[in-house]
Amino acid sequence: MKFQDEFRDRELVGNMAANIRCMAQRLSQPVNFMEVCGTHTMSIYQYGIRSLLPENVRLVSGPGCPVCVTPVGYVDKAVACTADPANIVATFGDMLRVPGSRSSLMEERAKGADVRIVYSPLDAVALAKSNPERRVIFLGIGFETTAPTIAASILEATRLGLANYYVLASHKTMPVPMEILTADPDLALSGYLCPAHVSTVIGGNAYRPLAEKYHIPCVVTGFEPADVMQGIEMLLTQVLAGESRVEIQYSRAVTWEGNPKARAIMERVFVPCDASWRGLGTLPGSGLAIKPELARFDAEKALKIEAGEERENPACRCGEVLKGILSPFDCPLFSTACTPESPVGACMVSSEGTCAAAYKYGR
Repeated sequence: MKFQDEFRDRELVGNMAANIRCMAQRLSQPVNFMEVCGTHTMSIYQYGIRSLLPENVRLVSGPGCPVCVTPVGYVDKAVACTADPANIVATFGDMLRVPGSRSSLMEERAKGADVRIVYSPLDAVALAKSNPERRVIFLGIGFETTAPTIAASILEATRLGLANYYVLASHKTMPVPMEILTADPDLALSGYLCPAHVSTVIGGNAYRPLAEKYHIPCVVTGFEPADVMQGIEMLLTQVLAGESRVEIQYSRAVTWEGNPKARAIMERVFVPCDASWRGLGTLPGSGLAIKPELARFDAEKALKIEAGEERENPACRCGEVLKGILSPFDCPLFSTACTPESPVGACMVSSEGTCAAAYKYGR
């Protein structure tokens, strides 16, 4: 495909790999670069990027998959919503097979619950409009990339005067978790390949406080092999020069300011809140809650959802994988008890999950 094949050129990527190996010889100690984007993780595994790097340049996968970082308790609430036959639960497809404490949306659908896959939050609004006698509950997860579209769905439901549209919100924001991970001495991170999709909304400037406070290089990077390799080159250049700043490699899509219109839509509907992350716990100010004046669209507040006690599978190591402490191959369940066909943890379910990527491309 034109403009895409150029970023997958073998000779170009090979030259970049050779340059990285030369640069790595000047390092005084090994470096750990973390990507915090599920699409980056999938691309790194798919194109064998790690195999092109020297041993002292290590890539670590972080919490960049929105489905993966969604806590078990949220899945339990989504499952609880299916119990009432008056409810239609609308969701993106990745959420269907994520295990909760006792069940999953797919299991409940198999039992007869009305769970529908939609491709846009506005599809869920259309469902509510065409089913006025029932409640439509949209599962609102994701980072700043999807939050504007979900905010827009609430504004559209307001415009249409719908009284049967609800959002079960569990939005997460960057770069708060990046700050938490940077401060973790066990990870010893040397730089970030910053998320590209998120950065189209929040802009490159959003990472400047992180780079300045923790003196850690940040490069907003695209998804193709040449993008990722150039991002690694740019991080190494900063490390070798003793610098820590934000750079944008993915300049064909990301600007310093991001998308002000998308952020304005989010600000009309959401306010920052503390949020629970799988593997990271509750992080202050890392989530988005529906504003009190729009509480009639907030499923958790308007419908008083009771989900029971949250229980995680003690054998699942998704939390440690999301933090970058373990690789999928370190988990005893990986590719044995836990597979894409029979997932134990969310990291094996999502198309952007680290375990799913490792299972598909890394074995």
